[in-house]
Amino acid sequence: MTAELVRGQNHPLPQTRLEVRIAAGKPVVAGATLGDDQGKVRSADWVAHPAAPQVPGLEVSRQAAADHRLAVDLGAMPEAVHTVTVLLALPTGVGGPVRFGGLAAPFVAVTDLDGDEIATFTITDLDAESAVTALELYRRNGAWKVRAVGQGYAGGLAAMLHDQGLPEAATLATEINDAVARGMARSLTPPARTNGDDGRVRTATTGGESPQGASAPGPAAAGAAPAPIGAPDPGGADASAAQPGGLVNYQHPGRRTTAPTPPPAAPQPGPQGQPPRPVAGDAAGWTMEERLYNQVWGMFEDLARSTAAYRSAVDFADSRMEKELDAVLSDPRTRVGPLADAARTEARDKHTRLVERARAVLDRDLAQLVAEAEVVEPALPPAYARWSSPVWQAYEVPMEMPMALRLGDLHLPERTDLRIPMIVRLPLERGLWVDSGRGGSSDAAMVDPTEMRRLAMESAVAHAARLIAVYPAGEFTVHVIDPAGAGAAALTPLTSTGVLPEAPALGAQGVAAVLAKLTQRVDLVQMAVRSGAVDALPRDLDTAQQLLIVNDFPHGFDDRAVNQLRYLADEGPSVGVHLMMVADREDARAYGPVLDPLWRALLRVTPVADDHLADPWVGHAWTFEPSLAPQGSEVLTRVLSQVTRARESYGEHDIAD
Repeated sequence: MTAELVRGQNHPLPQTRLEVRIAAGKPVVAGATLGDDQGKVRSADWVAHPAAPQVPGLEVSRQAAADHRLAVDLGAMPEAVHTVTVLLALPTGVGGPVRFGGLAAPFVAVTDLDGDEIATFTITDLDAESAVTALELYRRNGAWKVRAVGQGYAGGLAAMLHDQGLPEAATLATEINDAVARGMARSLTPPARTNGDDGRVRTATTGGESPQGASAPGPAAAGAAPAPIGAPDPGGADASAAQPGGLVNYQHPGRRTTAPTPPPAAPQPGPQGQPPRPVAGDAAGWTMEERLYNQVWGMFEDLARSTAAYRSAVDFADSRMEKELDAVLSDPRTRVGPLADAARTEARDKHTRLVERARAVLDRDLAQLVAEAEVVEPALPPAYARWSSPVWQAYEVPMEMPMALRLGDLHLPERTDLRIPMIVRLPLERGLWVDSGRGGSSDAAMVDPTEMRRLAMESAVAHAARLIAVYPAGEFTVHVIDPAGAGAAALTPLTSTGVLPEAPALGAQGVAAVLAKLTQRVDLVQMAVRSGAVDALPRDLDTAQQLLIVNDFPHGFDDRAVNQLRYLADEGPSVGVHLMMVADREDARAYGPVLDPLWRALLRVTPVADDHLADPWVGHAWTFEPSLAPQGSEVLTRVLSQVTRARESYGEHDIAD
């Protein structure tokens, strides 16, 4: 039964692994401090905040948000820690509210890992305060309790931290406010990468360790961190373009061993002699979303390693047979006759046995991965799920940005029905190039060029729709440049639902206007962040993440526009402006080397199956297939219409405030 607390009231905590959930209605900063037996914070290392979100046993959000979920493991707290204080503060210098009295009363809940509430507290009677101590988790006689506090501070974070005994309170408050301002200006630092193991429970036998200095492939993605080619996620890149110094870092940015989270359920034993039955979410992570993300990453890694081991065994068998046959032919005594025939037969039989043995091991591993995929796929949240997944039927506009989103699927020829989600980290760290050319793909070669351009634009719209859908209302804005209007039909889900703030830009004049607007936004935010004057940004500046879809490039682009595209591709991601090009790369080569930086800045994906994604970790070329809505489905329109309604409601609240 949930305990509804009032100020000063306490309640016992039945377990040590918890979440603290916060709903404030408007973006607030959430953090926590550790206190000793006197309730004092000994140093800045005892404070979890957006610039340093993790301390032992505690993790908080990295940016200001209307809703937060803080992960707490009281059992992992150092012995010197006796209190954990959850604090809220209003972000400064970003044009938001300056006191809690102007907001709805913040609501705080302590829950178990399944989301069941243990205790709740609504913080009322706030007025001029800009920071507030919400809850205190404290240890008494070896047991932990929660106390509702609700003490406000008109002096903000600095006053709150000083009251808890932190000597460098003012300095740390400034650091926190700067980090939050950068986040709200969308100047986001890529997630830190480590080389630690993720504690994942694996049930399939795989090959050896990844090479020293190489990163392991991630769940597939480009431009994200554990993935093929790209940014800090599984990503992808052209297999033909992989070069030393330009390889993708597959290392999972979120791996850690400091706060292992057990699987939601222990794997069930399989039949005698068989591996355990797989369980969705059997990887490390504070939340189910993070555990599933890590699990997908692990499946990608396992498939890569198992396939690499199989291919290596086949290569060895081929090489051994060739050597034995060469030895037979090089000896005149065994070149012909019964002895020669027997030697050749024996060599081929050895080859067959080696290959069959390797295939049996591979089939065993693949069967386990297939079984794992069958339980993982239905458990994926909307951001990771296929458009055909039932989770989209129950879609609700999220309150927080997810870790990542799915662009499509990856597979290898050894088992084409085993599809691993290609997931890229958010916010995007590199743009996308949806190639409308037929290139070297056998599937693309069979498609008419006009149809290929249509498919490319539909693929781009599906990617854009997913990005819009997984961000909170008002946190993601899409612009479209379609100089000749060739993409009008494919753009219908975006235009008919009203998620575009303005109609697609047509002609050279429209191209110039949109590029000038986004270039100016990049310049303004960069200058504001570098000078520490984020509060000086125009109040009407859209600080949401921005995506520019460019169709039919280079039609309608002059040299100035091309240079602006290059600038946006290079400088835009750091301040939340991203490109999605839809064009035939071969046609665009007319610009020559001037576009080389653009190629390098964008991840190439295709509207049809294509094995162009390179795997620099073990040398595989992965076949990519985009995540598209089922033929005839209205899922995109339904989801985007819901986003539009949420945005309108969000805008009405802003006006009211």
